[in-house]
Amino acid sequence: MDQALRSSLKESRAHGDAHLPFGTYWLRLGPGEHVIDCHWHEEAEFFYCIQGETLFQVDTDYFPVRAGEAVFIDGGDIHAAHTHGEEGCTFFSLVFDTNLLASAHYDAVQENLILPLQERKATFPRHIRRNEPFELRLLEHIVEIMKNCSEETPGYAGAVKGHLYLMLSEIFAAAKTCNRTASNRSESSKIERLKTAIHYIQQNYDRPIRLSELAALIPMSEGQFCRFFKSMTRQTPMDYINSYRIRQAAELLRQPERKISDIALEVGYDNISYFIRVFRKAMNCSPSEFRKKLLTRIEA
Repeated sequence: MDQALRSSLKESRAHGDAHLPFGTYWLRLGPGEHVIDCHWHEEAEFFYCIQGETLFQVDTDYFPVRAGEAVFIDGGDIHAAHTHGEEGCTFFSLVFDTNLLASAHYDAVQENLILPLQERKATFPRHIRRNEPFELRLLEHIVEIMKNCSEETPGYAGAVKGHLYLMLSEIFAAAKTCNRTASNRSESSKIERLKTAIHYIQQNYDRPIRLSELAALIPMSEGQFCRFFKSMTRQTPMDYINSYRIRQAAELLRQPERKISDIALEVGYDNISYFIRVFRKAMNCSPSEFRKKLLTRIEA
């Protein structure tokens, strides 16, 4: 399972399929690296920090997540994470369609557990620490899910689904569900504006993107847009564009038959030297070195 070197969760990626509607990811990042650039997807997600510490962002909230702690992200929430401290971090992520848990018939489980989760009326706590007994039980379930998905023993998908049901029952039994339907209108407006800009970048990253194009989407002046974007993502617009392009390049480098020069053009760089320089800064290695690491891991 070639997952340890994955550098990002691609927003456009299908996390599983109709028969197995979840995706699992293991990532290992060094000190100062971006763990996840600002993005969102329709599916929900559990993020579990295995080692180190990350500074996590969900919408406009920032908080540190330490080893042995987890984060729950509702579908549609903007989120990002950065390594925090000198150690770097290792983490596991489960991204799943909440329809995975839907009942075939409208029963008590569907009415009392699944619909409230999908409607964000009764969902998981955002930051799952180790302070209360119910949190420890939730974390134990996540560790078991991680183990099941790593080993992929027969029936593991049923075990994942079962643990998610048990986790829902835990928060209801402990009266620790969270209602996230109410939101601040001003914050919601900021989030929707940011989503608009990010979506535009995702759709057009393979060509030059002018700052004026992005600012006009909001609309704002270019200076206002730069300040807004950095306040929301802790990156400049150009830093984010480069980071997104490099993540797409990292995925394409998994195809050994693809020329690095062609990949550079495909992700929006017409200067191969500049592409290599930006890639090295983001990934701490050149594109060819990154590909060599991937091939070595696959052969091992």
